[in-house]
Parts: sequence; structure tokens; C-alpha cells
Amino acid sequence: MKNKLRKMNKNFKLIADNLHFSEGPRWRNGKLWFSDFYHHAVMTADEMGNVEKIVDVPNQPSGLGWLPNGDLIIVSMLDRRILKFKDGNLTEHADMSKLTPFRCNDMVVDQNGNAYVGNFGSIHHGKDIKPTILIKVDPDGNASIAASNLDFPNGTVITPDGKTLIIGETYAGRLTAFDINTDGNLSNRRIWAYMMPNLFYYYTKTMRFFKITPKEGKGIPYPVPDGICLDEKMGVWIASPTTSEVVRYTEGGKITDRIATPNRAYACMLGGSNGNTLFVCTADASEPDAAKAIKSGKIYSISVNHAKAGSP
Repeated sequence: MKNKLRKMNKNFKLIADNLHFSEGPRWRNGKLWFSDFYHHAVMTADEMGNVEKIVDVPNQPSGLGWLPNGDLIIVSMLDRRILKFKDGNLTEHADMSKLTPFRCNDMVVDQNGNAYVGNFGSIHHGKDIKPTILIKVDPDGNASIAASNLDFPNGTVITPDGKTLIIGETYAGRLTAFDINTDGNLSNRRIWAYMMPNLFYYYTKTMRFFKITPKEGKGIPYPVPDGICLDEKMGVWIASPTTSEVVRYTEGGKITDRIATPNRAYACMLGGSNGNTLFVCTADASEPDAAKAIKSGKIYSISVNHAKAGSP
């Protein structure tokens, strides 16, 4: 179903540039925290554009979150671990390598310290697209499978009441919701919103995803959820690299806002002093060699109508 809303013309503010590839943005203590994949660094930026490197992560940082005691935890992608950063030192919080052979990626942490971590799935190992798992890591570091049969579990949010987890399945073009039980386990899986029903994707070296329709017989870009964030009206914003935009969905799949971005959008986060600044991580290239060579990664900000809610 096509949405006929016109993309809104907005004025973006450049917050950070000359990055390799920024991901996992989080707003905390007056700053935007993010990972620069191929620079192997966790960094921060304030609303004025002052950028600071916090820590080097040798095996490529991605998802970020905080435990209830304030300790920062970081997904270490290539060795499939979660690292804890405290007092200037990195230590292992959890080892997820026995649960998945694929690169771990985005993460959300609930109010009790349970972390939920997605992974790329088999496609990045040169194999056919196959479903993969979402990993749950307890506050003590024990890792287990929270959900399975997910098509690239990517950006994830938790509602303010702590009872619902919503995750973007990039290759399926949908947002999927789960109830969060009191023990942190997930149940009652359901579709929260479809971006594109009845799709067939193919993958190219530039990490573009396209819709192939039997009627048209050719590739046409449609939105897919990469990084996501949640606002106070329970709208989910998705960063869509296929269409270079951020799109706001409500439950059931209605699009309320579409904002074209200057480059491909890979992640987004609400924050700022009033909570209604939307930060968007963009880049022209996502594969390592190209991203390092051209350093096209940028982070922009723009004001929107609804403020941040839930986690992250």
C-alpha cells in the first residue's frame, strides 16, 4: 500500500561529520552517544557539534546502553561480546559467541538491566538470507535466546512502561512487538507495523534493499527499518537507508511523517534539551573499505513534533 504523504521539507543541522559510519545513537546526560563502526570508537556529540572520543573498541562497537547503576555497556560486533566501560577500563560483561556466528549489532537495555541484542544474520557471510535470533543478556551477563526466526533483528525500543519491546526486522520490512514478562523473557509476538507487505529482497554490495514486484518486474526502493526510536505518542521513527529518509509509523502501519535526509539514513534517536530533537546518522557507504576511504558519515539534527519516550 502506497502512502501519499509528501516528504516534508526540513532544515537539518549538521552535528558531526568526517565519520566512517555512525550507529547506535543514544541521548544521555545532555549528549548524543554513538558508535563509529570502522573508526572502532564510541563517541559523543553535544547539540553545538562538539565531538569527543570516549573509548576505543578494537572489535568494532555498535549498540550502546546503560545498566541501572550507570555503567555503559557496548556491543563488540566482531567477537560477539558485550563490554562494560567503567573507570576508563573495558571488561567483558557477556559472551554471545556461542549463540550466533554472525556480527552482533543493535541493543536496547531495559530498566532492570536486561539487554536485547540483534545480529546481522547469514547474508553478511555470503550465504542466502535466513532468519536469525535475538539475544537476551541478563544483568549478571548470562546470555540466552530471547526470540528466533527474525529477519535481521535491528533497531529496538522498549515502551515507557517497560512492558513492550518493538524491533525492526530489516529484511522483512516490518516492526515486530513482544510482551516483556517480569523475568525479562519475551512472549506474545505480533506484527506492530508493516513497511512493505509481500516483499522480495535482494542484496547488493552497497547494502541496498529493493522491492521486486511481479507486476513491475524491477527494483523500486521502499522504506526498511534500520535504527529506530520511540516518541511520547508511541510513534516509532525508522531510519531507512533504501529511501534516504526517516519515517514515523504508528501501530498498524500508518505513516504520519516522512523527512528526506541528505544521505542514506541508518539510525535515529530523539533527544536534545526538550526531547524533540531527532538525530539521524547518515552515510553514503556502509561497507568497510568504502566507508573508510570516503568518510562520508554524518550526523544531523532536526526538530520534530513529539519528544523522546521509552528506551533507549
